[in-house]
Amino acid sequence: MSSVDIGMISIVAIIVLIYLGVYIPIALGVVSFAAIWIMRDSYDLSFALLKIAIGDSAMEYTFATIPLFTFMGLIVSKAGLGADIYSVMNQGFRRITGGIGMATVGANAVFAAVTGSSIASASVFSKMSVPEMLKHNYNPRFAVGVVAGSSVLGMIIPPSAMLIIYSFVAEQSVGEMFLAGVIPGLLLAAAYVAAIWFMGRFTPGFVGGTLVDEGELMPWSEIAVKTLPIMVLIVVVLGGIYTGWTTPVEAGAAGSLLGIIIAAVRGRINLRSLWDTVIETGHITAAILFLITAASMYARMLGLAGLPNELQNILGANDFSFFWVMLLLVVLMLFLGTILDTASIILIVVPLFLPLIDTMGLSLVWFGIVAVVAAEIGLLTPPLGLSCFVIKATLDDDRIALKDVFLGALPFAFVMLLVLIVLIRFPVLSLALL
Repeated sequence: MSSVDIGMISIVAIIVLIYLGVYIPIALGVVSFAAIWIMRDSYDLSFALLKIAIGDSAMEYTFATIPLFTFMGLIVSKAGLGADIYSVMNQGFRRITGGIGMATVGANAVFAAVTGSSIASASVFSKMSVPEMLKHNYNPRFAVGVVAGSSVLGMIIPPSAMLIIYSFVAEQSVGEMFLAGVIPGLLLAAAYVAAIWFMGRFTPGFVGGTLVDEGELMPWSEIAVKTLPIMVLIVVVLGGIYTGWTTPVEAGAAGSLLGIIIAAVRGRINLRSLWDTVIETGHITAAILFLITAASMYARMLGLAGLPNELQNILGANDFSFFWVMLLLVVLMLFLGTILDTASIILIVVPLFLPLIDTMGLSLVWFGIVAVVAAEIGLLTPPLGLSCFVIKATLDDDRIALKDVFLGALPFAFVMLLVLIVLIRFPVLSLALL
């Protein structure tokens, strides 16, 4: 059996193990370790590569971005900034059909800029937006669909945990990945708002709802109080990276400190809750470190097996153009999105395509945005749409079935696909800020 055959069997084995419920890093690490051992008939080589994989992840200076931005996101959630920005957005869209849905998208976009987590967004806005929309007679499927769709903004608009993971896998700058995600994230948010307007105009039955015109408008002083903290955080974090005043690590540290100050001033945190947040950050960081280490081992296994070169030879022999390469990538990611989570898709598919994309002279930063957006569609598709499961679990409402969440999210998954096509066709949208 050739190395290529062993590599292909390993990929299938990893997918099967993950689908059967095996923890992703364990599936990646164990199968890769065994495959290297079999290919080279060397137990020592497998251990040597494992040692290198651990050193290349945990010992990297940029790895500090993970615990810092994770901590900042948790602190911001505890400070209640998500609820504040949502109430402000609701004021702006209150007299538009589907306005609460648009406010949810806008608030999610801002919230994503300081949390970087789709799951956190889905959890927070399920508790705020869905009850508010149901109160105003919105279609339940539309209500949960808006939250599911807009929650994916947390993985695209920086600081995004998925962009950090990609930067390690592809050995790209975390700062450049963050900057590259700004325009695509805002483009997706704008596309969602436009889609809600379109649905409200042409499919009012699906949207439902009544115009929100209750009470007096929020005074500008209150709007300023609610928006100033989160705006300052965004300026400190993303502004520092964009201007070059801070590295991503330093920006994460500054954002974390500022988040603590905001939460303390608001009386939302004490020593006990701060310690709990630190512990939760440690758990999340350890899980991501384990994931990155396993992914590094997997990439080395693919290199030894020669699979990326084999894929490149096959595509070259059949004269596959840029269009067909991108079509293959998107179809593969959409298919895997029905059975695997986003991190698994990124870690399995990206190492296969990286050498090919590099050989074609394409930007690996642009490719990272395309890969993350394509993989994120899987958060909205059955049977393993993680955001949809989080929303259902958070709501705990017998009136809304998991089927309703998936059907409500379907139009937003389609919008994501359209935006993905635009990003592939116009790479400058991802690279304009670099």
